[in-house]
Amino acid sequence: MGRKTKELLENVVIEKVAAEGKSIAHVNGKVLFVPFSVPGDIVNVQLRSKRKGYMEGYVTEVIKPSPLRTDPFCSHFGVCGGCKWQMLPYSEQLKSKQSQVEDQLSRIGHLELPFIQNIMGSDKTKYYRNKLEFTFSSRRWLENIDELEKLTEKDKMGAGFHISGMYDKVLDINTCYLQREPSNSIRLFVKEYSLDNDIDFYDIKNHTGFLRNLIVRTSTTGEVMVIVVISQSKPEIYTPLLNALKEQFPVISSLNWIVNDKKNDSISDLDVYNYSGKPYMNELMEDLTFRIGPKTFYQTNSEQAYRLYSVVRDFAALTDNEVLYDLYTGAGTIALFLSRYCKSVVGIEYVEEAVEDARKNALLNGIENVSFHAGDMKDVLNSDFIEQHGRPDVIVLDPPRAGIHADVAEVISKTSPAKIIYVSCNPASQARDIALMIDNYKVSRVQPVDMFPHTHHLENVVLMERINN
Repeated sequence: MGRKTKELLENVVIEKVAAEGKSIAHVNGKVLFVPFSVPGDIVNVQLRSKRKGYMEGYVTEVIKPSPLRTDPFCSHFGVCGGCKWQMLPYSEQLKSKQSQVEDQLSRIGHLELPFIQNIMGSDKTKYYRNKLEFTFSSRRWLENIDELEKLTEKDKMGAGFHISGMYDKVLDINTCYLQREPSNSIRLFVKEYSLDNDIDFYDIKNHTGFLRNLIVRTSTTGEVMVIVVISQSKPEIYTPLLNALKEQFPVISSLNWIVNDKKNDSISDLDVYNYSGKPYMNELMEDLTFRIGPKTFYQTNSEQAYRLYSVVRDFAALTDNEVLYDLYTGAGTIALFLSRYCKSVVGIEYVEEAVEDARKNALLNGIENVSFHAGDMKDVLNSDFIEQHGRPDVIVLDPPRAGIHADVAEVISKTSPAKIIYVSCNPASQARDIALMIDNYKVSRVQPVDMFPHTHHLENVVLMERINN
């Protein structure tokens, strides 16, 4: 007996945008989640899955488009894993993100909230990213598998982004609107040069092939960093490639290469070799200079990063006398940005290389009232550490998407700073963590900041002030 055909739902009215960027409708008393749809659309939906409390499906036909619906600007829209909200006007994207913050803080955290400030939109909704990573694949994604037989081996290869949810499927990208030139030109040049010179692309399933990834970083100072990731050290292959890249793009100020012979694409544990130019690039924020290495974390939207840090500075309202702890400090950007306004700053970060970056940036800017420490937050932040470095008056948190460990929340509560400023890219985990620390605090200010137009992602800043002063 053949597999049962899933149901087609006809004339479904899309009601609103829900969590994770999907839109929501109700059919026969059940919630239906549908991506790539706009409130007000009337659509036919093919079910993917049917669970006890909800259903999921995808649009097969737009019967009547919503008045809100706009034309996507990218030819890869709907297949590429990014920019899933191009069909939604930017003003509507911001409304949805605002609602997401309000809903998750109140529903998940059960928090008593003040008036939430309107989300800060991004002036740039295209070409706003300062970093992109492209993947090279020996078997690019094809919507019609029958096309495969008609293609030559070279035509089967592609360079671009992973299809959402598919680790081994890469969509060949022509033009990406996320990063300014020469990003697209560099990717296309490396692809064409490699094809012309019989450099094979990586096969993630079989772990064969030479060219794996290309990372392009750009700064507001006009500098360009390129990192070419290959599977094995073969100078006879990579040297001519890097020379050609250097000659074609003299704008590249930092050209680097990495050998990755692992089964995953992570480069955090690998050595970086500088081929030409500087082994770093510079980013400016007010009068601070941040030195960005190939593996340095820096917010991917530079202009909005400045606005985000300015919100943190405003919430902190420092008076030159405070001891400030910056937890999950990364390369120390927030710590250094705030250092001139307080007595001292203590930064803690798990990644040792990031801490080294932070120390270098402090030295580069002549900042002496900061110290940076590497280690697991729940192990480093103990009573002995606090006694040595001073009890914090203000704590800034900017953790990974998963949020903070419950033990860290307990230690923070025990240190009892006058203010806790929590910066998060995930309001759900932020709400959960704040609820763990809320007994002696009130949420006094909330400011969402949109760092990622055309996606459902955002940053949110929450100020908690101690009640028992």
